[in-house]
Amino acid sequence: MSGSPHPLEPTSFDHVALWVSRRDEIAGLLCDHLGMHAIDRSERFTLVGADARRGKITLFDAEPPRHPGALKHIALRVRDLEAAVAALPPDVSIERPVAGQAFFDFVEGLRFALVEDPGTDLDYDLDHVLLAVSDPQAALEAFAALGLPASEDRLQVAGKEIRLQAGGAPEGDRPLLNHLAVLVPSAAAVENEVRRMGVEIDSVVDAANTLAVFVSGPDRIRMEYVEHKPSFSLV
Repeated sequence: MSGSPHPLEPTSFDHVALWVSRRDEIAGLLCDHLGMHAIDRSERFTLVGADARRGKITLFDAEPPRHPGALKHIALRVRDLEAAVAALPPDVSIERPVAGQAFFDFVEGLRFALVEDPGTDLDYDLDHVLLAVSDPQAALEAFAALGLPASEDRLQVAGKEIRLQAGGAPEGDRPLLNHLAVLVPSAAAVENEVRRMGVEIDSVVDAANTLAVFVSGPDRIRMEYVEHKPSFSLV
């Protein structure tokens, strides 16, 4: 990509949001065994992460059952893979198909990966998500049109990735994935550009610390473009 940045191009991969019926159990795994803490909690959701300004996971309450659908796994970046694996609950079954990575399944069809990067400055930051889509090339082009820089079979978001593989289908009525959120300097600028492009906006949410624009991407995968307001003070 040359010249000026795309008006929708993000500055970071902010969070992955999930619909879950076992919110406290999943939050317990993330906080007790995956180096995170509860950054924010309400009657509807729990936001967890190792740092409020880095990659996070949001857990929204939803009725069961939930279906993994497009979301194949969420990968967390760690400095020391062996230490991260040792910190997991003893009843978790670990898969080690390749060096430097470990995979395990949890409740509600949620699958995690741990990816070793000794140079990372923050343990348990997001590394990537893997999505199964009906047409990877079409999805790549659609996401690129929405401002996410594309490279081969993945989207690059400030050192993190959204990876795409074949074999998926449009999201159903009870998906596990609520949305993928990227941080932008101005949600208002995003809203103006999306409307100019003729892309339908799902919603615009003006919250205490953030302003967010939601759009529906390929295969009904929702994207959030979120701006941190000057008042943003989560820890």
